Amino acid sequence: MPQFARSLDVYQGFNFKKDKQTPVGYITSLKMGGIALAADQATIKDPEQPDKTIADKVVGVLNHYMWETGTTDAMYMSAQISTENKQTLAAALLGSWSNIEVEIKYVVYEYDPKLKKYYKSNSVDAVLKGLLEKNGDELNLSVADDPSSEVQSPKNFTLQIGVKPQSLEQTVNLATASGKNLVKQWGITEGA
Repeated sequence: MPQFARSLDVYQGFNFKKDKQTPVGYITSLKMGGIALAADQATIKDPEQPDKTIADKVVGVLNHYMWETGTTDAMYMSAQISTENKQTLAAALLGSWSNIEVEIKYVVYEYDPKLKKYYKSNSVDAVLKGLLEKNGDELNLSVADDPSSEVQSPKNFTLQIGVKPQSLEQTVNLATASGKNLVKQWGITEGA
């Protein structure tokens, strides 16, 4: 089965330039274990309308996204988050983490060279409900102690997360070019 994996341009994500056509992505909302990270990055430009900012503030600027596109496959993301979100998450990880439920909303943009415009190549219309993936006994969740050097200001830290679907059928929007859209299922509804 084909996978959807993208390395995304963090610098372009923070400092969008119309004349640069690299893929970018954002986490627009993220709640893990009942802890909601703040959508506190406010002046991020919308690649589809570069004269405007994204309607919602963003939680993080993605630097990597990977999904094998299977209904039960986990999604893996790496994103740059704010100092406040890093501190909130680090404190939670040091505590007694028991609730592994995740609610996440994100978008990945790519450039269509034929139509000369950005489009959403991977996005969700509603918040995805998932669970933190585990590697053995460890949660697939980490946040860097040191700030990233790709973008100096605002100070930002790398968050890495693996999310598998809850027992619930959800949808993910994919596109191979502007107007070439398809919808994939993520998760399977479990009967009673």
